Amino acid sequence: MKIILLGYMGSGKSTIGKALSKHLSIPCIDLDDYIQEKEQKMVNEIFSESGEIYFRKKERFYLEELLERKDDFILALGGGTPCYYDTMDFINSNTKAVSIYLKTDLDTLVKRLASEKNSRPLISELNTEELLREFIAKHVFERSYFYNKAQFVIDNVSIEESIKKIKSYLK
Repeated sequence: MKIILLGYMGSGKSTIGKALSKHLSIPCIDLDDYIQEKEQKMVNEIFSESGEIYFRKKERFYLEELLERKDDFILALGGGTPCYYDTMDFINSNTKAVSIYLKTDLDTLVKRLASEKNSRPLISELNTEELLREFIAKHVFERSYFYNKAQFVIDNVSIEESIKKIKSYLK
């Protein structure tokens, strides 16, 4: 089984993935970390040196590489991963994968991302909370079509409740 966690940046994909990994005793892979390891560059370096299109092509390549593996794992996607190419259809067509959208409210996203702006290339230049809020709201709206293609949606709950719900989806 491959558990694919998706949602906007700051929605808790990596945090929930790591916690779920302990509960299920299977590894959690963060797609951005995997890309950084393979490319020997940080995501923000790839964006600044080669551009977003290059990054999205590499992201899709490594996603396909991971989904071809035979082992079980949890995969935390990047926030934009589901929104390019036919990625959600590709994920959902994999009979060994289950896709889960971690839906998070705007206030929570703004609060979490305000302190992480410098490590997030898409929002690093937004200088006020108002600009950050507007950007996130617009982005989540644009991406929600893709996010909502996930097989399951978990709506703004604690880590413990998220794990409980995910485990129930696997039965």
